[in-house]
Amino acid sequence: MGSGLSSPSRARSWAVLFAAIIGVAITARAGFWQLDRAAQKVALQSSLEARGVMLALPQAQLARTLAEADAQHYRHVTLRGRWLPERTVFLENRQMAGRTGFYVVTPLLLSQAGQGEAVLDAVLVQRGFAPRDQLDRTRLPAVPTPAGEVDVIGLIAPPPSRLYEFSAVASGAIRQNLDPAAFAAETGLVLRPVSVLQADTPNDANASASDGLLRQWPLPAVDVQKHYGYAFQWFAMASTMTGLYVWFQLIRPRLRRRT
Repeated sequence: MGSGLSSPSRARSWAVLFAAIIGVAITARAGFWQLDRAAQKVALQSSLEARGVMLALPQAQLARTLAEADAQHYRHVTLRGRWLPERTVFLENRQMAGRTGFYVVTPLLLSQAGQGEAVLDAVLVQRGFAPRDQLDRTRLPAVPTPAGEVDVIGLIAPPPSRLYEFSAVASGAIRQNLDPAAFAAETGLVLRPVSVLQADTPNDANASASDGLLRQWPLPAVDVQKHYGYAFQWFAMASTMTGLYVWFQLIRPRLRRRT
């Protein structure tokens, strides 16, 4: 009499082996993907740190295309131009230093050497944070804006981050989000594909107090440890499935045959 497995048992064993291989492959691949994401973020962090110590970007080199913009994010820049306070937008439900309020965004009409004011070339400047009036949520904070040409220093950044909103239609001074393309069409401005996080001037420790805006801008969160944690979980699942298969399909049946 043969001692081999019956056909149903053999088929079941092959099915279990196939499922185990697929499960281990998927979880191990997910673990390696998380490690790859961690490596990408480590490289991003190194790139951001390197950009942070580079000389300030001249205004003439400020990005005009999205490809150029990606390479300039979080570099220092000094701009000269004229504020357009009538185009100021207050982005609501923003937080800074544990408070909720507005990000104040004003276009800066860039000075065009030799071109006069015919070219409405501008950049969105995230000027700072202003708390919201808790008694009257429609009341706008008073933000002093100097007239004439000004120098603005800051960090080049992507356009203001988007929050979830029920309606994509935005108008008025208070908005949930600011879409640069729609805002350019609305105002007739030629907007650069970046924004600038305004910084306090280094020779004026009370620069924020002069306009009442707070400028404790958070840098992008790289959060590499999160990916290492996820990778550990995926590899642990792959190891567990491998161990369970070896125990229940290989070791345990042999022990039963011996007894």
